[in-house]
Formats: sequence, C-alpha cells, structure tokens
Amino acid sequence: MPKIEFTKHLCRHLAVENRSVEGQTVREALEAAFSDQPRLRGYILNDEGALRKHMVIFVDGVQISDRTTLSDPVESEGTIHVLQALSGG
Repeated sequence: MPKIEFTKHLCRHLAVENRSVEGQTVREALEAAFSDQPRLRGYILNDEGALRKHMVIFVDGVQISDRTTLSDPVESEGTIHVLQALSGG
C-alpha cells in the first residue's frame, strides 16, 4: 500500500497522521485518507475536486502533473507527500 504523508503545518490544523492507504492513483489514495478525515478534503481540494492552488503533491519525489483529476499513478510501495506550495515575491 502506498504511504501518504502530510506536511507538519497541515497536521497542526487537523488531527491527521501519515499512514498507508489503498489506491493506485493519487485520487484513490486521497479518497482513502478522506474517508477517515473528511475535513481534510477541504484543505487539499477545491469545490470542483481539483488540487487547491496553494497545495502541491509529490509522488516518490516527483511533482504530480494532473492537478485536476489527480490521475497520476502510485506504486504499491510509493510515497505521496502533500504540502503547501510556496508563493510570493
């Protein structure tokens, strides 16, 4: 099962823990995490179900390319990192 890890900042706002989840895509893995933590969805996804503008997800160190449907594949022993994206000038 892939492991999903959340940034410490997100963990301060929600009682969410890094854990292994079922899923072959980023979407499936996130949905598994949301089943236990429904409030987490609103922090990560927008109303259309796409990744929020100021969030970023990496799978095994590579930034995902599909921010809309989150269809990027995840290996069974892969790691998904969910982070806040930095912006500004």
